[in-house]
Amino acid sequence: MAVTTERHTEGMVKPLPPEWFIPKDASAEMRWEAMRGQGYVTPTERFFIRNHTSTPRIDPLSYELQIHGPGLRGGPVRFGYDELTALPSVERTVAIECAGNGRALFESQQRMQVPGTAWGLGAIGVTRWRGVALSEVLERAGIRDDAVDVMPVGLDDRYVADGIDHGRVRRPLPVSKALEDVILAYEMNGEVLPPDHGYPVRLVVPGWIGIASIKWLGRLEVATTRLWSPWNTKWYPRSFSEQVVKSAFELPWDATLPRAEQVLHGRAWSASGPVKRVDVSTDGGETWQRARLHEPNRPAAWVRFSLPWTPPQSGPTELISRATGADGLRQPDRVPFNADGYMFWAAARHPVTVTG
Repeated sequence: MAVTTERHTEGMVKPLPPEWFIPKDASAEMRWEAMRGQGYVTPTERFFIRNHTSTPRIDPLSYELQIHGPGLRGGPVRFGYDELTALPSVERTVAIECAGNGRALFESQQRMQVPGTAWGLGAIGVTRWRGVALSEVLERAGIRDDAVDVMPVGLDDRYVADGIDHGRVRRPLPVSKALEDVILAYEMNGEVLPPDHGYPVRLVVPGWIGIASIKWLGRLEVATTRLWSPWNTKWYPRSFSEQVVKSAFELPWDATLPRAEQVLHGRAWSASGPVKRVDVSTDGGETWQRARLHEPNRPAAWVRFSLPWTPPQSGPTELISRATGADGLRQPDRVPFNADGYMFWAAARHPVTVTG
């Protein structure tokens, strides 16, 4: 298939206005203040970008998805773009969140140094994804009853780090998850999937870390044994798969707020089900108030919350939101260290200054 070499200078295609994004090498973090007043889903133009290399430009006329491996009853099977989009479609309104979302807070909040992209909390977005169920495609390809793992492989450039070629980005899924709710998405918020977000076809794995949702999907290996890649051994080990409960305010970091009656807005999310409650502190954790949750409150997506607040005095303070998932798991004050800075889910201490 044709993959052109024309790319944006930063390795991304869509515009990245500074009021919406914070550049992160070959990626771009969404500013949380850019979500204020934007409705439930993240507008496509404001959705964060996580690239390992650069955004490829793929010709849909020559695109094909190759499915192969001993986990099929017959030989390799291929689906063209028109064939995939002609299959029965499904829609999922779910989040995609980088496993490193919140990594910067390990250092700023817990004084723990970790490597990798120093994401704040903006490596997440919720979108209406439309596509074909992966189960539909695998059944048509002839998946065997004893299949164990499915390895999706992207079409972006091979990833080279420290002089080592790790190949194309890929990370296996257990068949149980692949057949449950995963889709091959070709639309995002009712429009054709943009290049930066996986055009022409990407995987969307609800509730799992972002690396599982392989972009620019080109190949699926179906196996009757466990599969491995650098993206579930060297990075993102299998123990990091399902996302956890988190929350964030729709405010700039170090925001300046007036000493006046106002409403604090934010969003909370959990992979285990709808968010049960959100508690907010406006005094660095000394006192707490229960925030109002606004429908919809979807599992593996998020819920909007709000709390009226009249600051009692001027000066610096910390806002903290603490979400509780449907399973009763509540954001803690601190989380254990891990060497890659994955899955930071402690309640974030959001600094603001009240003036007036």
